[in-house]
Amino acid sequence: MEYTPRLKEEYQSRIKNALKEEFGYENVMQVPKLEKIVISRGVGAAIADKKLIEHAANELTAITGQKAVTTISKKDVASFKLRKGMPIGVKVTLRADRMYEFLDRLVTVALPRVRDFKGVKSTGFDGRGNYNLGVTEQIIFPEINIDKIYRIGGMDITFVTTANTDKEAKSLLHELGLPFKKN
Repeated sequence: MEYTPRLKEEYQSRIKNALKEEFGYENVMQVPKLEKIVISRGVGAAIADKKLIEHAANELTAITGQKAVTTISKKDVASFKLRKGMPIGVKVTLRADRMYEFLDRLVTVALPRVRDFKGVKSTGFDGRGNYNLGVTEQIIFPEINIDKIYRIGGMDITFVTTANTDKEAKSLLHELGLPFKKN
């Protein structure tokens, strides 16, 4: 028997029909879905210390279960002592089953570990149905051993959906379990 993530099964069985009714889609193929999740982390201090990129890549790999890719600078910035081609961050793009697994762990395990957590802001939408979420500390993930981290740093999590509007995307992400703040 093949394994299917819990959130993926829930999307197929319940969420698709709920969104179809809510927005009055004629066809089930019009219902928005989550395409990918991109987790990125900028490491500006890596200009001085090259080991920081390695540590950041190892942490992202541990959190996501997929190898992190180093991002490099596109141009020179003299005021930051930055040269074109220098490594300045890491990112991971999750799709399919790994994406649903990461979202499930983010919602059920990581976000509740944030101190004084009251929900995620609903202002992170870009107008095209994508949502950006900033996490201030990587230690909210249980995969990170607090004794072995080199430096506490945050990361950006981008949810890319097929939704046409922010309202549709927010409804989709809310149904998937993302706890938005009450206005």
